[in-house]
Amino acid sequence: MPLEQSQDYTHILLNNSGLLDVRAPAEFQQGAFPNTTNLPLLNDDERHQVGLCYKHHGQQQAIELGHQLVSGAIKQQRVDHWVQQLQNHAINYLYCYRGGLRSKISQQWLHQAGVDIVRVKGGYKAMRNFLIKQLQQADSNFDFTLVGGLTGCRKTTLVAELEQGIDLEAAAYHRGSSFGAHATAQSSQIDFEHILALDLLQAAKASYASIVLEDEGRFIGSVDIPKNIFEKMRTSPLVVIERDLEQRVTQLLQEYVINMLAEYRALHSDEEQAFAYFSQYLLASLQRICKRLGQERWQQLDASMRAALQAHQNGDPAPHTVWLELLLTEYYDPMYRSQLSKREDTIVFRGDLLSCKQYINDQTN
Repeated sequence: MPLEQSQDYTHILLNNSGLLDVRAPAEFQQGAFPNTTNLPLLNDDERHQVGLCYKHHGQQQAIELGHQLVSGAIKQQRVDHWVQQLQNHAINYLYCYRGGLRSKISQQWLHQAGVDIVRVKGGYKAMRNFLIKQLQQADSNFDFTLVGGLTGCRKTTLVAELEQGIDLEAAAYHRGSSFGAHATAQSSQIDFEHILALDLLQAAKASYASIVLEDEGRFIGSVDIPKNIFEKMRTSPLVVIERDLEQRVTQLLQEYVINMLAEYRALHSDEEQAFAYFSQYLLASLQRICKRLGQERWQQLDASMRAALQAHQNGDPAPHTVWLELLLTEYYDPMYRSQLSKREDTIVFRGDLLSCKQYINDQTN
């Protein structure tokens, strides 16, 4: 009796069950899906050997070589790892690149070990194509409402609070500015596309006719928003949050300083090392916009930042507000106001965060 397969990709990707990816580590690093564990059938070297054999001698000899490379104790170790992972975690599906031999063999070996798991028909390639289709259709499937405002207006907070909100910065794992990086690596372009597509798929499942997105540039850190989505964003209704300078400085103190230092402390148990990496993050972020600031303004901000870091290391983070206010008034605010002036015809509402939230809910529900 054939072992079970599924191509219900919506259910597979949205049911919160884990996925077991048996591709080689190099393939997994190029792109994967959330909630996925990589335990390969063939490691990178073994896959390379099998690929060369297939190229020069054909499929049958390649299959035979694969069985030779993964046999005996090596085979048993890999099956044991799969079984342990399936027993300890909610994993319901298994896949390889195309849903072919590797996942079929892995599924058979697991069955022989007394554990059954559903194989994804078409594998990684079919699921990725399915998600890319969600991105390609997003501009026709949904109306967009954009949330804009000067830096520190809590745009991301508002989007995250809305049921129909899709957080592009969370998908990108980047806050979308020169100071937007986190202490750990940003999402790859492929992973960003997968997360965004899953968010869109979830919105379609919930039957939302309209979604809410933060007003972003084309690039969020190193990833770029799909062209069709970005082009629709440029012409969609824009709701602008208004917030005073002092509140925005306080917001950035929390995001760029307090939260970021906490991220580095979580990675480095040594306090001095954590603070050194945190300091490097701030200084490097400022250095990246040196040309756009101009040498004189950059030197002023750099000196202020270094003084603040010295005070912070001695227990007082308050002096960071000096360079943060300069950064807003001398750099971010003029730049965003200039961009906004070109899109006055798309602005449909202005107000504080609560009134903007109420307006969007009234319009989209």
